[in-house]
Amino acid sequence: MTGLYDSFQRPINYLRISVTDRCNLRCVYCMPADGICQISHGDILTYEEICTIVKAAADLGISRVRLTGGEPLVRLGLADLVQLLVGLDTIDDVSLTTNGTLLGSYAPILKQAGLKRVNISLDTLRSDRFKAITRSSYDVADVLRGIDSAGSVGLSPVKINMVVMAGINDDEVIDFAAKTIGEGWHVRFIEFMPTAGIAYRTSHFVPVSEIKRRLEPLGELEPGLTQVGNGPARYFRFPGSRGTVGFISPVSEHFCFNCNRLRLTADGKLRPCLLSDAEVDLKQPMRSGISSSELKRLITAAVSSKPLRHRLAEGFLPGDRPMTQVGG
Repeated sequence: MTGLYDSFQRPINYLRISVTDRCNLRCVYCMPADGICQISHGDILTYEEICTIVKAAADLGISRVRLTGGEPLVRLGLADLVQLLVGLDTIDDVSLTTNGTLLGSYAPILKQAGLKRVNISLDTLRSDRFKAITRSSYDVADVLRGIDSAGSVGLSPVKINMVVMAGINDDEVIDFAAKTIGEGWHVRFIEFMPTAGIAYRTSHFVPVSEIKRRLEPLGELEPGLTQVGNGPARYFRFPGSRGTVGFISPVSEHFCFNCNRLRLTADGKLRPCLLSDAEVDLKQPMRSGISSSELKRLITAAVSSKPLRHRLAEGFLPGDRPMTQVGG
């Protein structure tokens, strides 16, 4: 058996990389209301260090990379990192998750650098609600421009991620789903889940089963062809629709049994599980001059420590880092 496997024989081939903990939004499910204590510039991995880690991970079996944040586009020169990663022969796919507010300006240069696809976080189509959810002065029109720009330069498929929250935006799920029919959007509905630093209320939780029920007026969902990607979404489409509807259920129907990913934080910690505080420091050993083989040993050790599943059902919540510092 070749490649990278954890102790439960799950193949690990996907690395999510947080390039910064900074963000130009303050989304209610991601960022604490009073912000975060930002990591100092000197503690953030350089692009060259990120590339070194990715090369070592790729030698072990990682073949797909996604760049995240915070908001990755607030870090200068992101296209340079994309170009470095695309240049690694063993990396098949480099993609990006963004809030979309800056994407209208950056989509062409990212595409030219070799980026393949983007996922865009968008939780409402209403301007006033957008400002409330993101606690910012940006407008939903900024994100819509980013979506159009990404599509026009060929960063496809453009996927729209909506975190569904009862009493906040759940009345818009049918509006988002209708976009898959009329405009060919690829929409993914994500269950709201507890994360560090967030005032989580179970009353805001909407299970995927309920989201599906609310979409019934649009027609019967048919199994859809899986779009290019690395994640746990299950895809469907409405009859005659050009777009797809995806569902991600980390709480009600966890997908840990086929989790294929690792996460690298902006300050160089490798996390085997999003919902666990366990992590392995790669930055300090690298800056102390460890060899490539030692770096690979640390990556392999992190993979071996990957838990079978998260423990949300048992009431265990990660406590050390908010989502904006982990990369989602």
